[in-house]
Amino acid sequence: MGDIEKQTHDAFDADKKQYIQDVEDMKEVSEDVTPNPNPSAQVPGPIPVAAWLIICTELCERFSFYGASMLFQRYMLTHLLLSKGSATAISRGFSFFSYITTIFGAIVADKWLGKFKTILIFAILYTAGLVLLTVSSIDSLRDTLGLPGFVIALYCMISWGTGGIKANVSTFAAEQIPVEDYPHPTKANVTINHAITVERVFRYFYMAINIGGMLGQAITPAVSAKAWDLAFMIPAIVFVVGIIIFALGRPMYYDRPPNGNILGQTFRCIVYAFKHRKNRAPGTHWIQGAASAENGSLEWNNKFVTDLERTYHACKVFLVYPVYWALYNNMNDNFVNMAINMTRPSWLKPEQLSFVNSAVIVIFIPILDMVVFPLLRKAGFRLGPINRIIIGFSIVTFCFVYVTVLQHFLYESGPYYNFTGKGPDGETIEIPSDINLVVNDITIWTQVPAYILIGISEIFASATGLEFAFRSAAPELKSVVMSLFLATNAFGSLIGMILAIWSNDPNFVYVYAVQAIAMFIMTVLFAWKFAYLDNII
Repeated sequence: MGDIEKQTHDAFDADKKQYIQDVEDMKEVSEDVTPNPNPSAQVPGPIPVAAWLIICTELCERFSFYGASMLFQRYMLTHLLLSKGSATAISRGFSFFSYITTIFGAIVADKWLGKFKTILIFAILYTAGLVLLTVSSIDSLRDTLGLPGFVIALYCMISWGTGGIKANVSTFAAEQIPVEDYPHPTKANVTINHAITVERVFRYFYMAINIGGMLGQAITPAVSAKAWDLAFMIPAIVFVVGIIIFALGRPMYYDRPPNGNILGQTFRCIVYAFKHRKNRAPGTHWIQGAASAENGSLEWNNKFVTDLERTYHACKVFLVYPVYWALYNNMNDNFVNMAINMTRPSWLKPEQLSFVNSAVIVIFIPILDMVVFPLLRKAGFRLGPINRIIIGFSIVTFCFVYVTVLQHFLYESGPYYNFTGKGPDGETIEIPSDINLVVNDITIWTQVPAYILIGISEIFASATGLEFAFRSAAPELKSVVMSLFLATNAFGSLIGMILAIWSNDPNFVYVYAVQAIAMFIMTVLFAWKFAYLDNII
């Protein structure tokens, strides 16, 4: 057991003893003394207009991101004529850069520009990338600009643009919430709780992500049947609208000023703490080696050291997320690979079924926010962030057990079986050269449960992860910690790039099964290691 876990459990024991003593003391109080029958209730407050503008901007950005990126797999297979493995590797590489660049975006905002200017500048780069993507997809330019323009737009412009935005936009929205709890203006014995309000902001922020994604996934695939360039032009136009909405809100925003050398100070504090770890108070974490008996005599004060320790422990929770994202990202490529080989209506494109994923999130978030979670709070049951994350991890694990079985049945169905050119008895099967004609006798609607399960898991794992990152970070490091959380998606994409080596037929059963097993193991380890945090957050 580490130092922090030992301190935590010791604190729990002390609290338990104090609670028992308090109960005994209360027994001695006269029976005619009645406790307050209406203790102050904790409720979320309203979301400010400034936060709503930021949330609307995110909706437009996610429309553009998903409206374009959900086409990439089919675009590479049918327009650029790449193999499934190559297309999957490029798709996961794009996802990797989209999330690893969040670290750079956070540094730019925290050290130099602040969140508003950083988001605006990266949005302009993003828009330029969407324009290049549109131009490169024109049919007459396919043999010259097609693949080079596609790769440059993805890797050099769109991924950097979305990374710079994502590092700051959710934190920027949450920072519009008043930081102090305050009495409800019209209800007695009711307190507006900052933490619960932030929780609400992140849920609705996540709902906006999926409304944007849902609309993008519904519209652009249908348009792509007419022209790829037109399908990519629509996300560019929508994103320009989002930039205008964001810019109009500037007078209302609270924008924390850039704190200059905070990252350098953090690094120096960590180095100093490690060098002086033997001088810390007994039983404390090694980071407390940076604390000073004369508070403020060093470059930092003792509160910063305590905040940094809390941030350090929060970041350990993120270590499991790359495996989760590796599974989640299958929706953008391997699920599309599967759908291409399934029977489906003529009006339904293989990637459009991801609409179900976004719809589930949009429907369930208000139900959870306005019905389920308030009822749980009234019943005295607190479903903390760690337990919510565990639920999300468990659901996605079950999802991939289902997908593994589904892929098995797809390979067992005729007429093309596992798409290798061999039937179940070894006979040779002639497979059409047109990938859109290679379809087995199993319907695409069997994929619906997988998208539903992933959607529900996102509400519990992904949205809660954003909230946890914001709430657990030191005030000066919120963008950086948020970027570290988002960067876990990059490492999930890296796992996917490795798995892309085997992401060709007839290997998909094993690819899905390995991911399901890995997620199960990581979920068990996560619950064992971090469940105690719900009692101290």
